[in-house]
Amino acid sequence: TSSSAAPGSSSSQPDGSDQDSSQSTPEADAPVIKFMALSGPTGVGASWLMEYYSAENAFTDMPFILDSTIVTDNTEVQAALNNKTVDVAAIATNAAAVLSAKNPDSIQVLAVNTLGVLYILEKGDTVHSMADLKGKTLYCPSNTKGANPEHILNHLLTGNGVDPSDVNIEWLTPQEITAKITSSDAGICMLPVPAATALMVQDSAVREAVSLTDAWRDLEGSELPMGCVVARTEFIEKSDPALHAAFIELYGDSISFMEGPGAGSLAVELGILPNEKVAEKAIPQCALTLIIGQEMKDMLEDYYSILFQAAPESIGGGLPYDSFYYGVG
Repeated sequence: TSSSAAPGSSSSQPDGSDQDSSQSTPEADAPVIKFMALSGPTGVGASWLMEYYSAENAFTDMPFILDSTIVTDNTEVQAALNNKTVDVAAIATNAAAVLSAKNPDSIQVLAVNTLGVLYILEKGDTVHSMADLKGKTLYCPSNTKGANPEHILNHLLTGNGVDPSDVNIEWLTPQEITAKITSSDAGICMLPVPAATALMVQDSAVREAVSLTDAWRDLEGSELPMGCVVARTEFIEKSDPALHAAFIELYGDSISFMEGPGAGSLAVELGILPNEKVAEKAIPQCALTLIIGQEMKDMLEDYYSILFQAAPESIGGGLPYDSFYYGVG
């Protein structure tokens, strides 16, 4: 499903011979893009781009310099886009819709960059489907209450014949969930990557019971787009379309690099993933992708329509306008 950039170009990593900035500043002519990424899966794909297209690693003829900031919460990304302190950002898909609803035409979505990263984990062997959660206690991260994960969970329970009120959901911090599961003989939780990965690394008795991405595919016949790349409309209108194309193409190259061997250390170095052991196992679970144009619009509209029926406020109370989707005529 990935409509990413030119094959092979991910190997054209900027080469060290161009990087002696003491003699000249080759990057002086390159436009600066202020970029913000969420830590965790949403930001993982951009790690290579953030590192090798930074001012510190400038090289001759670079198409742009990425001035990057990494944050831990969607609200920080929304605020930065609102205040115009960033041009482009990697953000949760519902947070992008909420921002667009609050300020129509303020942002456009360039690409879907992350699919589903939510898992039901179990220490034990009683849960093999969403239906099996009926009557069980499920630990869920308190920072996802009212956010995408809660709406996705409720929709999948309902779609599988389970009233969410028949599941005893306990909202705890990810740290509390980890402590509860590791210190008991049995337990069930919902966690996103990389917290899910970290728990399985820490406790080998914990298994992946249900991938919510697979459960969503089974129920809806569509993908679960959880992360996206957006840009401020004003930035898009004031900059050269060739710059947008170069950014999207190199973002695709960055994802290809991050899916390759040894990329985990880069995500750890940038503070996007917690440690190398977790990063190595988490990156394959991050569902990195790059979907643009009509395919992106169709995928997001399907997803937003479902969220709108389940919890309208989760996407800002209405479906985004067509102008929200970059590059779709």
